[in-house]
This record gives sequence, structure tokens and C-alpha cells, in this order.
Amino acid sequence: MLGPMNTSVSPLLGLSQRQPPANLQAEQALLGALLANNRAYERVSEFLQPEHFADPVHGRIFRAIGRRIEAGHLADAVTLRAEFEHSGALDEVGGTAYLAQLLSAMVGIINAGEYGRAIHDTWLRRQLIDIGETVVNHAFGANPELDGAQQIETAEQSLFDLAHNGGEQRGFVTFERALADAIEGAERAFKRAGHVAGLSTGLRDIDAKMGGMHPSDLMILAGRPGMGKTALATKIAFGAARAIQAEAASGAEDVRPRGAVAVFSLEMSAEQLATRLLAEESRVSGDAIRRGEIGQRDFDRFVQVSRELAGLPIHIDDTPALTLSAMRTRCRRLKRTQGLSLIVVDYLQLMRPAAGTRPENRVLEISQITQGLKAIAKELAVPVLALSQLSRAVESREDKRPMLSDLRESGTIEQDADVVMFVYRDDYYLNMRQPKLMTFDDETKFQAAHAKWQADMESVHNKAELIIAKQRHGPTGKIDLFFEAEFTRFTDLDTHHAGD
Repeated sequence: MLGPMNTSVSPLLGLSQRQPPANLQAEQALLGALLANNRAYERVSEFLQPEHFADPVHGRIFRAIGRRIEAGHLADAVTLRAEFEHSGALDEVGGTAYLAQLLSAMVGIINAGEYGRAIHDTWLRRQLIDIGETVVNHAFGANPELDGAQQIETAEQSLFDLAHNGGEQRGFVTFERALADAIEGAERAFKRAGHVAGLSTGLRDIDAKMGGMHPSDLMILAGRPGMGKTALATKIAFGAARAIQAEAASGAEDVRPRGAVAVFSLEMSAEQLATRLLAEESRVSGDAIRRGEIGQRDFDRFVQVSRELAGLPIHIDDTPALTLSAMRTRCRRLKRTQGLSLIVVDYLQLMRPAAGTRPENRVLEISQITQGLKAIAKELAVPVLALSQLSRAVESREDKRPMLSDLRESGTIEQDADVVMFVYRDDYYLNMRQPKLMTFDDETKFQAAHAKWQADMESVHNKAELIIAKQRHGPTGKIDLFFEAEFTRFTDLDTHHAGD
């Protein structure tokens, strides 16, 4: 048994004895080119930093060159020598002889960019080696606080951070290219039924107000408990899936890429969410379904609707306390295998930041989550709809319609979101204010108060409001919706009837 164990260990020892990748000749050649012609700095300054150099001395010289050029001063062997002499660091960077040696190793300005990218590439490889070493050490038990699944998430987060922050920046886009993209967006809206540029919510008035849901947008849907925010989010997910399915059937590939709707339900199980969706569509009370108090006709209707909905491109993940890095990984995988058009998160206060991070307080934790959700929306180019709780401050006001300041940890959520919406139902609070006979000394006054309360209830019965408090790319305002409490079902509100 000892023989095989020894042969499995030796390759690891061989790996650990390898030298980290570096290209010292490229570093010397680039520094020589910069000293000979300061214009070469423009070719590398956007992506190359002093810490990318394998030799710290080279990084120090590059920083000094960049500092002088960005200040509008000449950076050559003479001026750098004077600067290092003044700071007492000339010997640390190899002295005058080394600066002269760099000049002899220089390349032309045309090749400076290629040498800069070679230096950046070796830095990326060294970072990957560091991440790999950390993964191995954690797997061997260097950090006992992290179990296997958390170690995977930590490694994924480290790789994402390196890819996100270590790669070259996108840089400028010509106005001509930006105009062409804008025309393409307008053409999609023109060709799409209802003239909606984004992904349809399935609700007419919301689509009209917002133009649908747009790629890279972070949308927040907030409300107090009992307002129906989960039901509305489910309706939007369902409407989007229906729109995707209809476009796939029509073969309109030039209108929008096909994809799925990912629903992360951190509060409800996948079965509960599916039951709610079935109840809405079959118009059978979800409460009656749970208690088994439905007749044969309702059950048959329930089964029939389930068959109709089975083909919808909706994927539900009901993992509790999901981390941001795990969500990102699952969304990437879904986009790669099935396509992805919308992400719904119910709700963001139940999420956890990336594994391995320890925010100092709850506000900072929520900030990391909202920034992470926005980053996912941008990286995958899909809209993200995240539900959020509201603070109890709403309950203390006479008018209980939510405001932006009512968002829990509101500053960071409001800042990161492209759209902030509140769902509000007046009948929820009116129902609590039903007059009681014992509080009146006169039955006539009670009857008058009760009659007024009943009239108020009738005026708001089956009505809900969606308040768009912030919309970065469009107008704010209120949208009236129809709400059936029995089925927790939102639909469009018809204000004009056929007979009117």
C-alpha cells in the first residue's frame, strides 16, 4: 500500500517546486520603451498596474514613470535617476547602471502593447496559482470553518473576482456603435406585439409604463407582509415565461434570444410555489387545495392546467439562505445549457453574501448582495427582479402607501436598483379598521360608520396599486391592478367595460 501512496504524492511535490510564471525580459523591454518614448505609456496604462510586474523593482520603476507622465512631466533615465536619488531609493532600483541597461533592452512603441499584455498574462497566471494553492490548503483543512460546499463557493467567488477585476476593461464604445445598438432596440420594440422593447411581464399596464423588463436592469419589488409581492412576482415570472414560449413557437428569433426564467425561492418550497401558480391559473383556492377540500371538477381542472403549464421554461431553486456566489454559478450554468431571460429572487433579505466574506453589519451585507445582483444582471445581460421587505415605519403613518425611505437598508437598495416598485392594497388596512359596536355609545352612529366603511371597502375591493417610485430609464407613477385574494392572483384592471 505504501508504493501507490508515494507515487501519488510525488507529482504534487513536483508541482510545488515549479517557478511561478514570469516574463522578466518583457518587463525590461517595456520599461526601456517607456523611458525612450513616453507615448508608449498610452498603449498599456489602461490595463497594466505596478503590481502586475513579477519583479517588484520593475513595478516600482513603472509606478514612477506613470506618475511623471500623468503629471505632464518627462520620464526618462535622467529624470528618474534624479527622482530616485531624491527619495533615497536609487540603489533599491539597481542604480544608474540598471536604468541605462533598461534602455538597451527597449522595444519599439508599436510592440509596447504586446509586451504589456504578456506581463499582464503572467500576472493572471500567478493569481490563478495563488487561488489554486488556497483551494488545496482549504481542502486539506487549513480553514475548518468552511465545509466542502462553502470551499467551492469561495473558490468560485475568487475566480469571479479575478475575471471581473483582473481582465482588461471594455473601454470606449464609439457613438456610431451606440446608435446602432439603440436602433436595434427600437426595431425589437417595433416588431414585438404590443411594441414592448423588453421582456413582457404579462401585465399590460406594467409593460406600457416600463416597456417591459430590460437586460442588465436590477428591479426591486417591495411591500409589507400580506400585500402580495410574492404573488405579483410569480405572475411576472409566469407572464415572462409565457412570452418566451410564444416567441419560441412563432420562430421570431430576431426579436429576442430564447431562454428560461430562473426563480430563486428562498422562503417557499418549489412545491408551494408551483401550487400557488396552479391555484392562480386554475382559479381554485390554494387554501382549499392544501386542505383537500375540492371537488372532482376542481381537481380535474387543476390537473388539466398543470399539463398546460408543464412546458413553461421556468426553473425553481428553493435552496434556503442561498449565497450570492452559488446563485451566480447556477445562473451561469442555466444560461449556458438552456439560455436565460429573467432572474427572480424571493427575497433578497434571506440571501447571504459570497462565502468567505464577513460584512461588518447588516447594511453592508445587504449592500454586497444588491451590488452582486446588479453585477449578475450586467454580466449575464438579463433583468433581475428581487423582492424586498419594508420597514415597520409604514404602519405608523396615516397614509400607508410605501416610500423609498421605507425600504429596509434603503440607501444601498435604492442606489443600486434601476427600478423600485411597491405593491400596496388599501383593502388590507381598511379591513383592520372595521367599526365595532362596543366602541360606539349610539347604535345609529355605529351603523353610519359601518355603512361608510362598507362603501370604502367596496370602492377598493379587488384593487391593488403598483407604485413605481424609481425608474432610471422611464417615468414613475402608479399602476392600478386587479387582485383576487381568494386565488392570490394579479391581473390587468379593466376600467372600461364593453357596455360603457
